[in-house]
Amino acid sequence: MNNSSYPINRRRFLAGMGAIGAGAIASGSMLATLKSALASNMIGAGKDDVLLVIDVQNCFLPGGTLPVSDGDQIIPIINKLGQKFKNVVFTQDWHTPGHESFASSHAGKAPFDTVEMDYGTQVLWPDHCVQGTEDAKLAAGLDIPHAQLIVRKGYNSAVDSYSAFVAADGKTKTGLTGYMKERGLQNVYMCGLATDFCVNWSAQDGRKAGLNVAVIEDACRAIDLNGSLQAAWDAMKASGVKRMQSSEILTS
Repeated sequence: MNNSSYPINRRRFLAGMGAIGAGAIASGSMLATLKSALASNMIGAGKDDVLLVIDVQNCFLPGGTLPVSDGDQIIPIINKLGQKFKNVVFTQDWHTPGHESFASSHAGKAPFDTVEMDYGTQVLWPDHCVQGTEDAKLAAGLDIPHAQLIVRKGYNSAVDSYSAFVAADGKTKTGLTGYMKERGLQNVYMCGLATDFCVNWSAQDGRKAGLNVAVIEDACRAIDLNGSLQAAWDAMKASGVKRMQSSEILTS
């Protein structure tokens, strides 16, 4: 899909940017555990470390209904990262047929138009990641057999969901926060699709949940519409999200 036609959920985007204006910079102590893990070459080995693989599904790969450019190129990197982590969690966009975020559910509307929902402005998408379809399946190339959980999101037909932790209404939880906390998974290393949308919102919401979060830049791919990628990195930095490369883990 041409990136120039890929719009931003403006309310959600501006909310993320607001974190910068508010100066919401996390203290050094909040990232101390992550930095310590880097220094001691222990990333992934600890019982409190988890690799969170976000939305690496057929839909978002070349040939899918909402492809992210070069999205398939991150799969070998993610597989290598998976070998380093005892704890791995996948997320999966999982929409009902006729989901309210689909343009086909609104007479006279086309993909990438917007409508007003109870929770704010909603971008309308082509039908995608419909439950049980090939489009919604996790990418066949993923090879992390010890992954422990698949968290599905977007299954509420009336509410869209970008973040792995909370839907677009800011209220409907996926249950991932509770899972992380009950298992003591405090250090979250994120990868997947797309950097400036689902990864970005997931990273910020992970920080809001009190988790230490790092985004593995080269194990993600972005849409990057009108500066959205840089804006996402700025918002994640302001939230206390660490930015890193896969080599910092794979060479440890």
